[in-house]
Amino acid sequence: MKEKISITVNESILKRVDSLVDRVFIRNRSQAIEYVLKNSLDKNKTAVILLGGPEELLKIDKSYVPFYKIDNIPLIEKAIIKLREENFKRIYIISRKKIIDEMFSLLQQGRRYGVNITYLEEKDSRGSADSLRLAKKELSSPFLVVYGDIIFDKIKLDDLWNFHTRRSPISTLTLTTYRDSSIKGEVFLEGEKITRFDQKPKKVSSFLVFSPIFVCEPELLNYHGSSLEKDIFPGLVKKGLLNGFVSNKNETHVHVKNGKIQMI
Repeated sequence: MKEKISITVNESILKRVDSLVDRVFIRNRSQAIEYVLKNSLDKNKTAVILLGGPEELLKIDKSYVPFYKIDNIPLIEKAIIKLREENFKRIYIISRKKIIDEMFSLLQQGRRYGVNITYLEEKDSRGSADSLRLAKKELSSPFLVVYGDIIFDKIKLDDLWNFHTRRSPISTLTLTTYRDSSIKGEVFLEGEKITRFDQKPKKVSSFLVFSPIFVCEPELLNYHGSSLEKDIFPGLVKKGLLNGFVSNKNETHVHVKNGKIQMI
């Protein structure tokens, strides 16, 4: 819901605001002012790191995937550093108790990284949407979601964020190309609208895939379903409320297979 207000603005500032009107994404002065306000508020953006599911699925020897070192830096620490570099200063991490305990020992509350970390314990869930809803009471504005088992140093999060906030669908997914979409979420795109989303299809017909990094509005958490990939995203596609942002850079997944690390 939008509210009509009256404001007084310096003439030189108003000219700078008017220069943002491109008649495509920003059609008038009101939208330009709203865009400037959003960008100002976005200097302290919010991110959620999803690391849900049974601890044993993330187990490596005596530790877990988030603490696997890449260039001598734990995976979760690389994620925090990357998020801070792109002005995500409020960070929520959702995971099981043993992982949170080990994570807190490493990161504390994030002060030395210039962020504020809140840990949300997942005791049980049937899927990624159930896990994400643990942060529902904390989220009242657009937020980024990134899965906690990936390396995403090369992804331009700020470009994704701006792409989403200019259009404001319910969610905008990062999309990349991959040689085998049967092991990822297969996506079909028309313009910026996602027209089909298939999680790990048996028959492959597209090389465009879901990279587990996306921006969404708080309303997403009101949609029913246990899984983002199997329930919520396909449901949003049917309503025309799911957008795609194509990145020319890929993330790297860090998985455990037969007790050993596998990177995809």
